[in-house]
Amino acid sequence: MNSRAILSREGLQSAVADSSNLIKTYKSYLSELREELNERFYADEPIQNLVSLRSDRLDTLMRSIWSNYSWNDDITLVAVGGYGRGELHPYSDIDLLILSRDQDHDYAANIESLITLLWDISLDIGHSVRSISECVAAAAEDITIATNLMESRVLVGNSDLHAELMGLVGPDQIWPSAEFFRAKWDEQIHRHRKFANTEYNLEPNIKSSPGGLRDIQMIGWVVKRHFGAQSIDELKERLFLSQEELDTLKDGQNFLWRLRFALHLIAGREEDRLLFDHQRTLARQFGYEDDDGKLAVERFMQQYYRWAQQLGELNDVLMQHFDETILRACEAETVLELNPRFRIRNGHIEVCNDKVFEKTPSALLEIFVLMAHHDGIDGVRASTIRLIRKSRHLIDAKFRADPRNKRYFLDLLRAPSRVALNLRRMKRFGVLAKFIPAFGKIVGQMQHDLFHIYSVDAHTLELIKNLSRFRYPDMVKHFPMACRIMQRLPKPELLFLAGLFHDIAKGRGGDHSSLGAVDALEFCQYLGLNKRDSNLVAWLVEKHLEMSSVSQRKDIQDPDVIRDFALTMGDQQHLDYLFCLTIADINATNPNLWTSWRASLMRQLYAETRRALRRGLENPIDKQEWIAETQLGAIEKLEDYGFTEAEIRELWGETGEDYFIREQIDDIVWHARAIAQRTSADEPIVLVKEGGLLDHEGATQIFVHTRARKGLFALLAGALEQLDLSIQDARIYNAGTGYTLDTFYVLGCDNTPIGDDQARIDHIIKFLKEQLKLAEGSPEDVQRRMPRQMRLFSTPTRTSMATDLNKGHTVLEVITPDRPGLLARLALIFNKYGIRLQNAKIATLGERVEDVFFVTDEENQPIKDAVLCEEIQQAICRELDEQASHQAI
Repeated sequence: MNSRAILSREGLQSAVADSSNLIKTYKSYLSELREELNERFYADEPIQNLVSLRSDRLDTLMRSIWSNYSWNDDITLVAVGGYGRGELHPYSDIDLLILSRDQDHDYAANIESLITLLWDISLDIGHSVRSISECVAAAAEDITIATNLMESRVLVGNSDLHAELMGLVGPDQIWPSAEFFRAKWDEQIHRHRKFANTEYNLEPNIKSSPGGLRDIQMIGWVVKRHFGAQSIDELKERLFLSQEELDTLKDGQNFLWRLRFALHLIAGREEDRLLFDHQRTLARQFGYEDDDGKLAVERFMQQYYRWAQQLGELNDVLMQHFDETILRACEAETVLELNPRFRIRNGHIEVCNDKVFEKTPSALLEIFVLMAHHDGIDGVRASTIRLIRKSRHLIDAKFRADPRNKRYFLDLLRAPSRVALNLRRMKRFGVLAKFIPAFGKIVGQMQHDLFHIYSVDAHTLELIKNLSRFRYPDMVKHFPMACRIMQRLPKPELLFLAGLFHDIAKGRGGDHSSLGAVDALEFCQYLGLNKRDSNLVAWLVEKHLEMSSVSQRKDIQDPDVIRDFALTMGDQQHLDYLFCLTIADINATNPNLWTSWRASLMRQLYAETRRALRRGLENPIDKQEWIAETQLGAIEKLEDYGFTEAEIRELWGETGEDYFIREQIDDIVWHARAIAQRTSADEPIVLVKEGGLLDHEGATQIFVHTRARKGLFALLAGALEQLDLSIQDARIYNAGTGYTLDTFYVLGCDNTPIGDDQARIDHIIKFLKEQLKLAEGSPEDVQRRMPRQMRLFSTPTRTSMATDLNKGHTVLEVITPDRPGLLARLALIFNKYGIRLQNAKIATLGERVEDVFFVTDEENQPIKDAVLCEEIQQAICRELDEQASHQAI
């Protein structure tokens, strides 16, 4: 017999004689319900029906379970929270209140048995047992309890008890409307902060993130408390909500409900996080496919982010509207007229009448210019935000052709402050996407990786924010060079324009930098900028990745690299603009990956390029002159310590030219003194110090001088990994005397230098010396698994090799998922094929690394054999992918 039929009968106890059969029947009922929900969901039944269905069926179950016990009229079973609203997803918590008239009752044994039974049938319940007075006291102290009671309903028992309770916890008794709203708004602000105040988290929580279901519920709670309304629909009747806004709320809620329902079914438990692996599954379920420009998962997430943005925007408007009408209803008003179109009321700008945008469409841009140039404006009145949203359709081709609107946009970019804030407002209110249609295409567009933590539009505005911050005095300690350079740029608005367009062509396929440069040039010409300024903006967009790439992937100690980069820059002005844009871009892509070492590389590249530009591109530095100057400077300093020039040159032996090109004079002196003071030829030298001339920049420098032997780099790479140190740069030199001089720049696990922690420094030195004294130089395997997110982005390894005969080395590039022990494994492959490492540039970009190795054969010659190069690359790909597969298990 169908279990639902059994539950609907009276006298269940006679149908099910013992408790084991009772549990079996209830479990069968829940199992059938799960199967039915699954089938009806995948049959595309309206989600509203399904969310209500589970609640309705559980009502039946709870009443049946309640009937197994003896109760009287002084106790009742109440549904609260989401269950109280009648909104349950497949694995949502079942929140219950067992409400009694008094604290003293005789139902303890029944209640304990009831709760045990609910657990035995595997229901995930949250429950409380309270008398009416206890409920009132708890609700008066805790806004969450008060909110849950607002949404409560009687399941079975004496409804008069519940009615009495509701009378005692109403707004005329506790939590008056204004206090309730303030507390819930503070709660929302705190919740949003947990998610960085953005809808665009990589793995958003569709319930609690900004723009999620909680934001919709927040509106419902305020409506219910203030108006006594039972649904959001009543806001429209009270003219607090337009039909369009009501439709947005309902459609957005249905989308999020369907998404949450699917998440529960996929996970087989309550799950509200859009984890990466779920994103891919959901993209397929929602019918998305890959195309040339975007992955299916990126298209799916763009839909989610756009809904979250719309719902978040609507929540903002309504919360501000409630604030103005509830919290500030009795405040004295201060009104300042700005012009015939706008005025400031209590710090917020508003239109003088509701026909302003209709009569003067240019006011849709003017309002943002006014906010950028007036310090006394804190924001926009809710009624005016709604009018902007209602009027933004006026921004069309005719609007964009109006010279006034071009001037307004440039005036905004030229404002001395708050450029980023008002561009963000323009985007939030839908104006920016209308004025720059290409920008509208990137709204909510996400790249499915761990490197880009924001959608393209959010990243773009974060970049603009960073550029604006370079003007703030308190940012000088964090970005000293960028702040100084920003202050002297003749036209900062050109930098803001380049920032707006630098990623605008993402998702189209092809080179987004080149495509974006075309868009940028057209827009600059449209604004009426002169040819020189337009070309500069387009050049910045086209080259916005150049400086980051050169600093992280090339040997910037090489004079030829600096000369080539200086030729690309052309002059100091282009270098200054690009430096600021690059720093802002890196920090807006993923601030956690902006390390002190990357900062030092950028500073060094800028300084060396500026020196080359001052010298003149027609007068490149002579390498031999560079080497001679470095050696002379080191000799002069070492002579102050009592060395003779002959002793110094003997100490240097046959150390190659690269050592004197890449190393600083002070470091060469530091190395030489330590080598000269060594008492035993077999004793390895390990030195540790901070590397970097500026605060917040650099890495910890580890110098190793020891006898050369095969497998040394593999040994050291493995040892440093065991010390939780990540190698950022490695320089390997042959001293020509049977010794090597190895310099490593490392960061700790928090991406910062070690600092002056002497105990840790002593441990590093001791551990490395112990490893170097081992008879066999083979690294231990690092026993750490890859984090969950990285395992999900395990893509095949890619390599490339190119020989540079002029430089005397081969450049090997390895792009592969990051994982513990990676460098040590690569070093073992180098040993196997007789590869000598001369230099390494290590770059970790989210879930992957893009490492560049400058290598030679055992005779210190470039690897010219094409067949051997191919064999090496195949071995690297094969072994690294096998390692990744093993660590992902």
